[in-house]
Formats: sequence, structure tokens, C-alpha cells
Amino acid sequence: MVKSRPILTKSVTSSLIYVAADFSSQTIARLASEPYDLVRTLRMAGYGMLILGPSLHFWFNFVSKRFPKRDLITTFKKIIMGQTLYGPAMTTLFFSLNARLQGENGAEIVARLKRDLLPTMVNGVMYWPICDFITFKFIPVHLQPW
Repeated sequence: MVKSRPILTKSVTSSLIYVAADFSSQTIARLASEPYDLVRTLRMAGYGMLILGPSLHFWFNFVSKRFPKRDLITTFKKIIMGQTLYGPAMTTLFFSLNARLQGENGAEIVARLKRDLLPTMVNGVMYWPICDFITFKFIPVHLQPW
């Protein structure tokens, strides 16, 4: 499926990963007496399906065409691009869209971004470059990102 329908396959995969991550997160964070927030899980599934899956497909293809080699320097260029362009844009979109779907207005969304964006990006720097390095260095482009 990843060869015949790459965007659909990556979108569904992304959606399923987001559902699993949200269920895991809720299981860890909630009290035993609290029900699962299925609306939240649907928001996560929708984001993975409609936004993240397709955008990752196009991003990884763009970066691989821009920097086709897989040597160490080129791999680091791809990582830097992801950390400076794609990551901040997608994190901003995720926070903004999620807040909007929860009923927040523009001022509340801006306040959320001011509060959460930088700490999230700093924490991501400790995780995503390692994932990106493995992906860019060892995974064939048509199988990226998932």
C-alpha cells in the first residue's frame, strides 16, 4: 500500500499512531474513575489523518529531493531543516488547531502558544533529531516517515 497509495497509507498510519499515543497518555494521566476523553482521541486521529500524515509525506519527499545524498553532512542538513522549519510550523499548527477545536478564541490560542510552544520545541530537540537521523540515514524515502 505504501507504494500504490503512499499518502493514504501514511495518513492512516499516522492517525492510528496518534490514537494509540492518546489512549496511552490518557491511561497514564487519568484517575481510574475518570472516563476516556473520546472527543480528544478523535481530534488526535483527525490531526494525524488529515494534517500530519500528508504533510510528512510531502516534507520527507521535498527534503530528500533538495538533499538527495545520505552522507553525514547531508543528513545533518535535513535534520536542521526539520528542526527550524517543519517542526516549529507543525507544532504551532497542532497547538492552534487543537485549541480552536476545544473552543478557544484567538487571544487564548496566542496565550497557549506563548506558554507552551518554546518548552515543547526545547524538549523536542532532545528527541526528534535522533529519530530524524535514523530516518534520513537508513530508511528509504518511500518508507518515510512511518
